[in-house]
Amino acid sequence: EFRFVESGGGVVQPGGSLRLSCVASGFTFGNYDMSWVRQHPGKGPEWTSSINSRGDDTYYQDFAEGRFTISRDNTKNTLYLQMNDLKPEDTALYYCAEGRPKYMDSGALYDTSRRGQGTQVTVSS
Repeated sequence: EFRFVESGGGVVQPGGSLRLSCVASGFTFGNYDMSWVRQHPGKGPEWTSSINSRGDDTYYQDFAEGRFTISRDNTKNTLYLQMNDLKPEDTALYYCAEGRPKYMDSGALYDTSRRGQGTQVTVSS
């Protein structure tokens, strides 16, 4: 059974930073690509970033490129998302998910049942 527990969200001012974590269990974490996905109220699950199983290939949605950094520690079964220069439009529920979308391009959505419950990020002055 795929289980994920996210943490690290909170309220931050524009321009601030947050580091999200996702601890995985129930499967061999190091064998799977992983993703971060975010969801605004009333909108679809917006693919944000992905990383391959070894952690040496990363992919970003346009809005995340240059501001967000995805990483993983396979010895700790943990996925990370470092978010810098946060903007009000980054306010969303962020969750980790197993796998990645087939097409990782602008506007891609990623809907999967193998995901966590998420951690809320609010960017507000």
